[in-house]
Amino acid sequence: MKQEPCKVLVVDEDRDNADTTVMLLQMWGHEAEAAYSAEDATSKAGALDPDVVLLDLGRQIVTGLSLADELKRHCPHAKLVAITGFTAGDIVRRARNAGFEKVLLKPATATRLKEAVDTECAAVQAKA
Repeated sequence: MKQEPCKVLVVDEDRDNADTTVMLLQMWGHEAEAAYSAEDATSKAGALDPDVVLLDLGRQIVTGLSLADELKRHCPHAKLVAITGFTAGDIVRRARNAGFEKVLLKPATATRLKEAVDTECAAVQAKA
């Protein structure tokens, strides 16, 4: 059975990374939009009502993890996937505690990115 496309919000302060990820997601059939800041993310989350949020934890991990709480208020059914270059041993635990379903380490391959989005998209669709 073919999976339906999902709405995906990509949050990354690096515009090139965000825009490239959006293009990949659109090529795979998803509706995707980029947000480049926390304020932009919360605004777009309310309008898009995404099924999946790909969130780069960025340089300030506390800010990235805190943003997860705010995004959950704007789109409570959305599945959160963290993308990070951080390699601290507790990053996965901290991300899971903040509500992330998955943590992808940078650089995430297109295959891993697609697998993560498709898995979380299917989970949202199964609940609908």
